[in-house]
Amino acid sequence: MSESSGDQRGWRPFGRRKPEGEPPFSVEASIPNGVRLAGGWSWRLLLIGAVIAVVIFLVIQLRLIVIPLFVAVLLAALLVPFVGFLRRHRWPAWLAITLAMLGTLVLVAGLLVLVVTQIQRGASDIASHALDSFDELKAWLLASPFEISETDLNGFLTQAWASIQQDSRVYVTGALSLGSSLGHLVAGVFLTLFSLLFILIDGGGIWRWIVSLFPKRARAAVDGAAIAGWTTLTNFARVQVLVAAIDAVGIGLGAFLLGVPLAIPIAVLVFLGSFVPIVGAVVTGTLAAVIALVYNGPWIALWMIVVVLAVQQLEGHVLQPLIVGSVVKVHPLAVVLVVATGSLLAGIPGALFAVPVAAVMNVMVRYISSGVWKTRPPVEPPLPQSILWQTVPQPRPGYRKDDTTDA
Repeated sequence: MSESSGDQRGWRPFGRRKPEGEPPFSVEASIPNGVRLAGGWSWRLLLIGAVIAVVIFLVIQLRLIVIPLFVAVLLAALLVPFVGFLRRHRWPAWLAITLAMLGTLVLVAGLLVLVVTQIQRGASDIASHALDSFDELKAWLLASPFEISETDLNGFLTQAWASIQQDSRVYVTGALSLGSSLGHLVAGVFLTLFSLLFILIDGGGIWRWIVSLFPKRARAAVDGAAIAGWTTLTNFARVQVLVAAIDAVGIGLGAFLLGVPLAIPIAVLVFLGSFVPIVGAVVTGTLAAVIALVYNGPWIALWMIVVVLAVQQLEGHVLQPLIVGSVVKVHPLAVVLVVATGSLLAGIPGALFAVPVAAVMNVMVRYISSGVWKTRPPVEPPLPQSILWQTVPQPRPGYRKDDTTDA
């Protein structure tokens, strides 16, 4: 009688009776909302980080292809508006593209020839002054209160020469790999010119083909973001050329007025180095100060440093905020961090492309997140009609399918 009444009451030997209407225990229900929110953010951030890491790994592995392609895109950002200007003034397309390509090649070749010629003329003089500066430094060290004797100096030089001989395998390996590096350089130059040529000829067709790879609902966002990114890249390339030219003229003119040799090569190096914002001009300006120290002495070197710092202040407080900042829309601290990260991951190419990539990605992400693309009509890219995209052989003029020939 008691057992039956216990069963009716729901008696349990190892726990209290479960109240009627209480929901079953759930792990999900016991997790606080803050932990759920942190977990949701965590796995999404981990997934985004993994995708970025894979992309960076692939870019580094394919750097011999990616770097020439990036250089071609940067050059196209400068030349596409020029070609469009010529075509709007009724120039034939082939003539406008030819003029843009040949003008770029002539400009780059002329700068290289000018730099090499100036270096060849002043190399022997610089070497002799370097030896004289070394003798003066040696005499100063011997007469200094550091109690350094000539025996100590000779011992330091002997140890340095011994370390060079001990590490000769590294130099031999580098010399043996020089041919491979030159081969990669030549292949990269041809790949850059080839990519640039086809971007100028059929850049619109290439982009329409890329857009057609995305789902229809995403094409408006991709196309709009790419247009915004391309506009930013074009403006960045123009402004960076202007800033690089101002840095080169300022430091090169200062070197010329101070009597520092190789003023023209210094200006060219400053121009090329200025394409790496903030860092490039500092490095090339330091090189100018070292040349001034070796050739002209410490006082001229000090004035050369003053010139470099003045140009850097002009760039940092006037050119970057007023010109570059309005185009790139990236904070100077972010620029420094991006350049440092790019140089750490990919060396000089990483530092060169870090800022334009960051600027373009910033504009594209902001465009997509704004939702402006939702009001745009759906993008239906037509099949390109350019002859470059025709994979099916076309009939020759004057040839008809019903024509037959006797065997």
